[in-house]
Amino acid sequence: MTELKNDLLLRALMKEPVPRTPLWIMRQAGRYLPEYRATREQAGDFMSLCRNPDLACEVTLQPLRRYALDAAILFSDILTVPDAMGLGLYFVTGEGPKFRDPLQTVDAIRNLRVPDVEKELGYVFDAVRTIRRELNGEVPLIGFAGSPFTCGTYMVEGGSSREFPTIKGLAADAPEALDELMDKVADTTTEYLNAQIEAGAQAVQIFDTWGAALEPDNFRRFSLASMQKIVDGLIREKDGRRIPVILFTKGAGPLLKDLADTGCDALGVDWTTDLEQAREYVQDKVALQGNLDPATLRESPEVIREGVARTLASYGNGPGHVFNLGHGITPDIDPDNLGVLVDAVHEMSPQYHT
Repeated sequence: MTELKNDLLLRALMKEPVPRTPLWIMRQAGRYLPEYRATREQAGDFMSLCRNPDLACEVTLQPLRRYALDAAILFSDILTVPDAMGLGLYFVTGEGPKFRDPLQTVDAIRNLRVPDVEKELGYVFDAVRTIRRELNGEVPLIGFAGSPFTCGTYMVEGGSSREFPTIKGLAADAPEALDELMDKVADTTTEYLNAQIEAGAQAVQIFDTWGAALEPDNFRRFSLASMQKIVDGLIREKDGRRIPVILFTKGAGPLLKDLADTGCDALGVDWTTDLEQAREYVQDKVALQGNLDPATLRESPEVIREGVARTLASYGNGPGHVFNLGHGITPDIDPDNLGVLVDAVHEMSPQYHT
């Protein structure tokens, strides 16, 4: 394997000393970049882009050509796993992802097939291998998956939802069926992430976008327990190096305490929790990633720089911070504004690592 030339991200995730705060941006390969939009047009549609390893590699690398980022993140989608489970994923313009065969009954959950990950999702692992080859050791590659509960909301509701009535109804009326669904998705996701690691992912992140929509006890039973199962089953070392695991529950707040006890290496923090408060919650058990409000990138360069300064100061001194947004970058952002953010992190962060 090619020697890694920039391992700041991996060191920071392990809370090892670094000369400056490393950074990457959630959804850094995406619609705010004109070159991404051109490649997606070439692919024809979103899933065709995901399923083409060469084009997935191209869009993964695009932000690294523009910005001095410290990691690449695999270009894919959290719904590849439910898609592989046979629910018939499709996309409607303006409405997002939908499933033709949502899991609307207990019987449907019992009959849900567990896929052969290598066969059904081989295109993802091909993309990982292609990206690793093209990166040539410049920066590490992050693999990822959706959390079982977040994937489960789409699988049960049949698409995006604001209130999650069906899955919350399941939690109340048939909790054992929801446990079974979480177990099936967790087992498949563990295999999926391990296959990404075997193909070359050097860190992995689990995106739990909707777990915090549950009340705390149900969060622990359905979202946290299923993520714990994945963390317990992951390959944690390869080629003599630790494979860090990042969990990101949007809106976690005080639940960060519970997440820190899973055995993960780092937690993503959204912008609704100050990083100083987050450090209190986790008692420095894990590294923290975040957490500038993505809306800041719509503002002037001065406001962006102020936001970076505030975020760095809120974490404070010492290792264990990876700079990121508190959620994904939105499609309306001027690419030059992200450049301002990246330069500001490079310029301002060394003082916290002396």
